[in-house]
Amino acid sequence: MSLEEVARATRVPLASMERIEAGQFDELPGEVFVRGFLRSYARAVDIPGDEVLARYTASRRIAWVTPLPISTPVRPGRSGRFGVAIAFVLLLFLFALALSIVLKPRSHDMPQELSLRSRVGSPLPASSASGASDGRA
Repeated sequence: MSLEEVARATRVPLASMERIEAGQFDELPGEVFVRGFLRSYARAVDIPGDEVLARYTASRRIAWVTPLPISTPVRPGRSGRFGVAIAFVLLLFLFALALSIVLKPRSHDMPQELSLRSRVGSPLPASSASGASDGRA
């Protein structure tokens, strides 16, 4: 079986297969990919995958290092009081809006004196003003 046929059967790129054959594991993508490529390669040529991976691990002697957690920087100066202040201002605004809606005078609730005064001060409609000056009925 040629290298091209194995690459086609395993769906591993030909360049990666050539690097595996040459033992250039450092030029391959991450460790997880190398192990997957080796397992696929072993299945394609009927070799036990565990044995291939054991040999690879023994030859590499990779030290598994646990990465240290990265702490996020704390933002100084901001506390929960800022959020409380915004909530207080928002509630104050909503209270003022509700109060203005409740206390808003309505036209049908207006006292008779105010409604008459508004009618007296308003101009007459154009049709009644022109009819009165013509003398027509």
